[in-house]
Amino acid sequence: MHGLMVFLHVLGAFVFVLAHGASALVAFRLRTEREPGRVAALLDLSSLGITVMYIGLVTLLVAGVTAGFTGDHWGRAWIWAAIGILVAVAAAMYALGTTFYARMRVAAGADVPAQLAARYDPPPTAADLDAMLASDRPFILAAIGGIGLAAIVWLMVAKPF
Repeated sequence: MHGLMVFLHVLGAFVFVLAHGASALVAFRLRTEREPGRVAALLDLSSLGITVMYIGLVTLLVAGVTAGFTGDHWGRAWIWAAIGILVAVAAAMYALGTTFYARMRVAAGADVPAQLAARYDPPPTAADLDAMLASDRPFILAAIGGIGLAAIVWLMVAKPF
């Protein structure tokens, strides 16, 4: 049972990283776009990646928690440190990414729920869109996610404490 849970945990992690990586690539590509229609299309592609990312995240969490029990790891500090890093990275990326890209979707004229569009009254302008597209936000998000991922992988492989 433990081997299966570790396999599913790693598989979920690969799905998570692959799908989230697609969104990261879109974030960097957006920096070169200025046409609102293309920006909206890229953001739609990123949204699809985020949906798949959540499937990978749920898989890795459920299998990881189960593997923590089947491997008797809950008494070890490394597993708690990995979970803490995951929560901190997720919170930071959500805070820095979600509102930023939601506002960009509205500014680009992408299809958004009415309640999301209503948050931005007045709506962002073309100048706002240009400023968001030129932002260094993708680099900040990539640094947070990349460092966090490297730290978690190191904890899981080395199990230092």
